[in-house]
Amino acid sequence: MSELLKLSKQEHTAIITFNNPPAHTWTKESLTQLRDIVLSLNEDKEIYALVITGDGDKFFSAGADLKLFASGCKDIATEMSNIFGEAFETLSAFHGVSIAAINGYAMGGGLEVALACDLRIAEHHAQMALPEATVGLLPCAGGTQNLQLLVGEGWTKRMILCGERIKADKALQIGLVEEVVEQGQSLETALKLAAKVANQSPVAVAACKKLVQHNREMPISKALPIEREAFVSLFDSEDQTEGVNAFLEKRKPQWKNK
Repeated sequence: MSELLKLSKQEHTAIITFNNPPAHTWTKESLTQLRDIVLSLNEDKEIYALVITGDGDKFFSAGADLKLFASGCKDIATEMSNIFGEAFETLSAFHGVSIAAINGYAMGGGLEVALACDLRIAEHHAQMALPEATVGLLPCAGGTQNLQLLVGEGWTKRMILCGERIKADKALQIGLVEEVVEQGQSLETALKLAAKVANQSPVAVAACKKLVQHNREMPISKALPIEREAFVSLFDSEDQTEGVNAFLEKRKPQWKNK
């Protein structure tokens, strides 16, 4: 694996660090690697959470390198939009809990990768935007859809149609991020949150995540019966028996993720 993405692991948490200075822009290679790393983590029964962040203290990620689109070639546009979609949709479907530690500017595809995560923690100096329309483009990696799920139609239109850049405190106010921390503290905070995931049954977490995300594709009347079916399905897992008995026996559960 090249150094565009650095992968490390701490107990049950994987950490992906963007490493394409100065702004950690996305390339076909790094997007392909992100997709493949997440797919491999899905097969790792010891990984329950994933934290993504940018190297350094200025940029989380500035998105795509616009030089790729300067020629106006539709073939390049098709290729890049497809791999952006594959990478970020794979991240969104990660079996565990994904957390973006936004340590600086998150622009365009840099914000969209954070939107594909389950949770977002921003440092107080971070700024976020989807400025694609200012250069004749649009967010094609989930931005128009995932942003609206978090902040509603009004703020989505302000950020995309008006090109409004927002700071961390405003992002917290509108629900774009769940927490704001001091500079240099986003990764540590994200890792502490990820460690809490290990207290949960990974089988139950995966099932709950799928259920929560059903609101993106179906009305609640259809999702509720699926929720009940998923509850019963947990009784096929060893973790269900272990979790209940550990509680009754007043001990810490030993999860097997199966």
